[in-house]
Amino acid sequence: MFTGIIHALGRVSSQQPLEAGVRLVIQAPTLDLQDVVVGDSIACNGVCLTVVALVDAGFAVDVSAHTREHTCGLQAGATLNLEKALRVSDRLGGHWVSGHVDGVGTVVRYQPLGESWLLRLKAPGDLPRYIARKGSITVNGISLTVNAVQYDEFDINLIPHTRAVTTMATLQEGDSVNLEVDLLARYAHRSSEWDAMRAAPADSGRIIP
Repeated sequence: MFTGIIHALGRVSSQQPLEAGVRLVIQAPTLDLQDVVVGDSIACNGVCLTVVALVDAGFAVDVSAHTREHTCGLQAGATLNLEKALRVSDRLGGHWVSGHVDGVGTVVRYQPLGESWLLRLKAPGDLPRYIARKGSITVNGISLTVNAVQYDEFDINLIPHTRAVTTMATLQEGDSVNLEVDLLARYAHRSSEWDAMRAAPADSGRIIP
């Protein structure tokens, strides 16, 4: 479990093919790895990955073919937002983040707005149903607040600090980003969906899963 508050930036220094995926070596000289051991989880651009080895000033992770197919930004040379797994005693500065990416969104607009920046993203598939104004969403591992929603597009206001300490400063219109919707929104929707199915007439033909 994570909070979406980025601890450091890292860079994928090498990529080694595996039988069903790849092994990435991530250099992270500013990330405190003293309390990290093999088997721990680290969110890399919002993707929860398991540390399989510790290297000089970094760590290695294995990325399955499934994960690569359903996420973006995990390739040699990429700069990554990094967050170590949440400890029970840590502050929850962002929101509950699982590190399980729900889909890949697209940057529709990215422009200055006073001292901040307006970031407009398009969400794929049915993800828009979980995105609400003033709700939380994770973009490339960063916990952010949704300012406005219009159908499958939503706006985020990025403050200078967020751009300075994450990869957000390098985004461009047309880029892809990893999206994870708020866990609470997902379960609230499922609860409403379940109630609606149970309330349907017995002869409606609907099957309760």
